[in-house]
Amino acid sequence: MAGKSNLVNLDAMIKRADFALNDSDDQLAFEQFNTIPARELMSGGLTGSILRKPDFQRETNHWTPDQVVSLLECYINGDLIPSVILWRSPTYLFVIDGGHRLSVLKSWMEDDYGDGQISHKMFGHDIPNEQRKAAERTRKLVKERVNTWAYYKSLQDDDEDITQEQRTKLLTLTSRGLQVQWVQGNADKAEASFFNINMKGTPLDDLEELLLRNRKKPVPIAARAIIRAGRGHKYWSQFSDTVANNIEAESKKLSTLLFSPEIKRPIKTLDLPLGGSKGIRTAIRVLIDFILFANRKQQCDVPSVESFGDDTDGQLTFSVMKQVTTLASRITGNDKGSLGLHPAIYYYGPSGRHSTPMFLGTSSLIADKIANNDKSFFQKFTDIREGLESLLIEHKDLIATILQKSISKYRVPRYHKLLNNIITALNAGEDVSEKELISFSDLDGKIIAGDFKKTSIKISDDDKSKVFIDVALKNGIKCSVCGGYIDVEKSVSYDHIQPVRDGGLGASDNAQLTHPYCNQSVKQ
Repeated sequence: MAGKSNLVNLDAMIKRADFALNDSDDQLAFEQFNTIPARELMSGGLTGSILRKPDFQRETNHWTPDQVVSLLECYINGDLIPSVILWRSPTYLFVIDGGHRLSVLKSWMEDDYGDGQISHKMFGHDIPNEQRKAAERTRKLVKERVNTWAYYKSLQDDDEDITQEQRTKLLTLTSRGLQVQWVQGNADKAEASFFNINMKGTPLDDLEELLLRNRKKPVPIAARAIIRAGRGHKYWSQFSDTVANNIEAESKKLSTLLFSPEIKRPIKTLDLPLGGSKGIRTAIRVLIDFILFANRKQQCDVPSVESFGDDTDGQLTFSVMKQVTTLASRITGNDKGSLGLHPAIYYYGPSGRHSTPMFLGTSSLIADKIANNDKSFFQKFTDIREGLESLLIEHKDLIATILQKSISKYRVPRYHKLLNNIITALNAGEDVSEKELISFSDLDGKIIAGDFKKTSIKISDDDKSKVFIDVALKNGIKCSVCGGYIDVEKSVSYDHIQPVRDGGLGASDNAQLTHPYCNQSVKQ
């Protein structure tokens, strides 16, 4: 399977629309065409200007650079390319199948593989590093194996001094089109055709199907808004302007809280994103789980995406997002209840790579305490925070091994349980060693204490990241109240050593750095 950051984002090449809003059983007057010439896909092309992807179409970000170039090779060499399937509404031509094929051709002509002018416009000039890197790899491969559209245009302008092979390719470019098949019927028929087609051949994965089948429900709408900070296609555009603006504003806030800044490797800063990189496809799966944890009700299980009703006016989506803000603000930020959990300790493994089970397991535990109004937990957490963080830093290799030894679907609940057990034991005054960590994880006999550390003679990016984090944490700033580490970039409070009520002044020699929770909740 391709690396998560090795997928080309071509989602901006064909705009998205909700065709149900324009549904009609009327037959259109124009004749159905059999091919789409590639040149019609360029900006200004008549056909390209009315092409749309349905709102239930998967995002166009599933192909590697090699797959993009292979399609271009097939096109320019005259090899067989499967037909695209379209459905016509009174307003647009909707792509039911073949969105990647059409997008690849357009991206070639526009020289936009997720980092060009069209993409910048769609994504609000917020192009993740992974997206840029994939675009650069694609552009390099295209030049090596196919050459650029601009190159062939230059040959066309100087066609008297070109080879026969070049002339043949030029003829293909100017005359060849992609074959078109048509779906007949109304919007319901077109949607049914999409799912029938896309469960065969290159089928929808579980996440895609979850998002598409529940696209009108609040969790998928919220996740798509947050992951793009309110930019890109507006899945919430059917709501009133006021509600849509509220969703976009909340999305930007949450995107910053969870995914800023972008990760660069090797790591050379402790200012790390809580949720990992939002530039990879799996980020939205992580975000959906985080949203569901945040919307857990008292004494209830974590809800499912399907358990929410369709959102007709945006109020459900905004309500869901406010719950996410409550959870995120407890974990990070400068609100008075913020614990300011340091990501390098709580969410990153020994190699400096973001750990989804650690992030979601920690979030799940805190969401559970919020849902059940367990205020005493946060005081108990603060009481043992210094010892807890020392333990998490010292035993990162063992914790990583515990998670690796766990079946994938059990890693998040296992870490939730492990963290809760550690906090309970420390509050009881118990010592927690490697043996207890293994026991807390229900992995007795499967892991032997001291048998999990690895050695290597090469200093990789992971090793460099590990060294930096280790050294930086040893010199990290700690809270003057609880002794835990402070994430100074995201969550810090300036506290009076001598309280104002006792005559304390706002001078630097009467100020100390603390977590917001320690300042506003513990000391009060």
